[in-house]
Amino acid sequence: MILVTGGAGYIGGVTAEKLLKLGERVVIYDNLSRGYRDAVPRAATLIESDISDREKLRETFQRFPIRGVLHFAAFALVGESMTDPALYFRNNLAAALTLLDEAQSAGVGRFIFSSTCAIFGDQNPSPIAETSPKSPINPYGESKLAFERALHWHHQIHGMAYFSLRYFNACGATAERGERHDPETHLIPLVLEAAAGERDAIHILGDDYPTPDGTCVRDYIHVEDLADAHIAALNAGPELSGCYNLGTGRGHSVREVIDIARRVTGREIPTQVVPRRPGDPPELVADPSLIREKLGWHHRHDLESAIRSAWEFKQRS
Repeated sequence: MILVTGGAGYIGGVTAEKLLKLGERVVIYDNLSRGYRDAVPRAATLIESDISDREKLRETFQRFPIRGVLHFAAFALVGESMTDPALYFRNNLAAALTLLDEAQSAGVGRFIFSSTCAIFGDQNPSPIAETSPKSPINPYGESKLAFERALHWHHQIHGMAYFSLRYFNACGATAERGERHDPETHLIPLVLEAAAGERDAIHILGDDYPTPDGTCVRDYIHVEDLADAHIAALNAGPELSGCYNLGTGRGHSVREVIDIARRVTGREIPTQVVPRRPGDPPELVADPSLIREKLGWHHRHDLESAIRSAWEFKQRS
């Protein structure tokens, strides 16, 4: 049985759905503060609680034969972390340590962590390898890096297998699930809202970055490919424990994303350049060669496929 924290959210819900289709039994642990009850797959068991609740965690590990934890329950808004850093360290580090302690005490043998490319900061040339220097420029990235170190030491001292998957930019949708954030801050859903006429224009957060067209460059990875990587980590040998970059290896600028969305939707998408958002690195592109070599994972979707799936999901919603 697999425990999926944050399984009522976007990536956690898609991964839980895939696990269930593979015949796994799934327990979703989510306080629903940023997830949705109707996003929980029907075949999963939902525990509505917070990962800071030690007693509820202990009860959950005693009740179910959990063999692995997939930990998605984190706050992930860069801008919010720049205004309320304590919130991010309380949830992404302190509460996550409570989860890790209880999993270790219960004898859980495997912990898979939803990490981020934000741990690398803005001083690394692309593509970024796992060994690139870590220098976060926002509390969100700093909180994730701190928990990565805790996982490393739990592995060293207690022998728990761990896989820290450093996401680049998740996007796309499945037939049943897509992005749904409140407030929405992710580029592709915002662009599609503009395409659908739900907003007057898409704001480009700065066009004076040291990139080819002046806008931020990111590595966009389809949510199904992310879910597949978690399943690969769940089934990998414990000797392969460690940190893995999870991206496609190709970057796209904000303007490129908008141009692809125009082509996919057939809609005109107005844009407006506004000031930069604090804490945004100019370019983040993965070198995914390690996860390909060690875990046999390969991405199957490109950016156009991801935007097309998100647009189809939006039209169905």
